[in-house]
Amino acid sequence: MKTTDSLTFKSGYSEVNGLKMYYEIYGYGKPLVLIHGGGSTIQTSFGRVIPLLAKSRQVIAVELQAHGRTSDRNADLSFEQDADDVAALLKNLNIDKADFFGFSNGGTTTLQIAIRHPEITGKIILGSALSKRNGVPSAFWNFMKQASLDQMPGQLKLAYIEVAPDTNGLQIMHDRDAKRMVNFTDIPDEKIKSIKAPALIIIGDKDVITPEHAIEMHRMIGGSQLAIIPGVHGEYIGEITTLKQEFKEADLVVGMIEKFLD
Repeated sequence: MKTTDSLTFKSGYSEVNGLKMYYEIYGYGKPLVLIHGGGSTIQTSFGRVIPLLAKSRQVIAVELQAHGRTSDRNADLSFEQDADDVAALLKNLNIDKADFFGFSNGGTTTLQIAIRHPEITGKIILGSALSKRNGVPSAFWNFMKQASLDQMPGQLKLAYIEVAPDTNGLQIMHDRDAKRMVNFTDIPDEKIKSIKAPALIIIGDKDVITPEHAIEMHRMIGGSQLAIIPGVHGEYIGEITTLKQEFKEADLVVGMIEKFLD
């Protein structure tokens, strides 16, 4: 058991499809799996919401291939592989079914979990998830083609260096994430429409993801709910690059998430 800011948690590594996959477990109750964004760690995406969510749930937070404390494999990243890795981790932890909350790239991974592993999927929260290339402004793709490590937010670089066993992996993580986005292809409509899990779609009104894209996904996933929250990409969960001096827990969407998961 470890303690951070008086919050007790268990952490460990699991052998998953050739990876040493890092995870943390907080709290007790029904399992809720948190899946971070690109270039991120558990703490940079979810550090502000974990203490609140763990009051009523068993929170299982993971770090995906090449991110944070998880090892790399000699293969490009894909959202499908990330989904399969998370499913394998849950099997190793003897968890038959869970709810999932994915942010940004983690939201796209959560879509793939619901598509590829419906039997383990309870409810899903898609935070700023991308399913089509037209879901972001075209300038995003031009930026990704020229992405370099020096453009990566300093908070994310520092967070990686603080936890990674080998800090040389920072460049690898950056390059794998950038390549995955450059090569991103649309998730077919029929696969999105096949999702039967209850879904809550959340974006910021100044998000990277366009409101039109979130609405399109909302219409494709039967019975889903949609929330457009004031703020930028990840501000609604206090993602580390969005934090301001006047940050207040009351501005986070935890209450909405808990109501949806109830």
